[in-house]
Amino acid sequence: MALKKRTRTRVYHYTVYAVIIALIAWAAIATDWPTVMKQFANPEVAMKLLPGIITVGLKNTLLFTIESFAGGLILAVILALMKLSSIPPFRWAATVWIEFFRGIPALITIFGFGIMLPIAMKVKIPGGPVGAATLGLIVVSSAYMAETIRAGIQAVPKGQTEAARSLGMSSTRTMFFIVLPQGFRIIIPPLTNEFVLLLKDTSLFFVIGATPLTYELTTYARNGLSTYANATPMVMAALLYLIVTIPLTRLTAWLERRLARGR
Repeated sequence: MALKKRTRTRVYHYTVYAVIIALIAWAAIATDWPTVMKQFANPEVAMKLLPGIITVGLKNTLLFTIESFAGGLILAVILALMKLSSIPPFRWAATVWIEFFRGIPALITIFGFGIMLPIAMKVKIPGGPVGAATLGLIVVSSAYMAETIRAGIQAVPKGQTEAARSLGMSSTRTMFFIVLPQGFRIIIPPLTNEFVLLLKDTSLFFVIGATPLTYELTTYARNGLSTYANATPMVMAALLYLIVTIPLTRLTAWLERRLARGR
């Protein structure tokens, strides 16, 4: 006798659950827990890293991320407006900038600003290697956020612009006081995602070197890994990243739901 569709669905679900539980049980039994605890969750190594991994590594990571995001956002607004401009050279310049820095890895951009630019053009970037790396992230983030901002501007109904112009507002005032505020309301979730990506991209600062006082989280943990020949520092770094990124991703999801209800 053939099973009903609802019954077949339940049997399928229960089978999947049983397989998942069996795999988890197998992994738990097969794992060498004493070795795992010693190599990845060693309390003695963890205590040696505290509080420096927080007061230096996490603090610098957040500082570099905020600086890169703020600088990238300002530059991105300019690039987005240039790409929407009616003046062809502005559009071409913005397009080249966006396509170029979106097309190459962030690691190469940071290396270019931190190593190649000072050698090739004898340019001294303020802040030393960390300043150069931050500038590299600003440039990379500006290219990605510019496209997001452009999409947000174009998503604002044209009637808003027409209404503002009919009231005698100039095109510049209309853009900055009418269009941009509404556009930013639309793109808050993707901008939050960009902040999370920048937070993780600060781990690329290792390519240009840093002093102990300017170590970001990953570099701090990697040095601990080399010093103690133990992976606990990397696990601690991962947990600190999660402590910051999970609330941000939850905030993004909440904003998306709220904006969807508003629309």
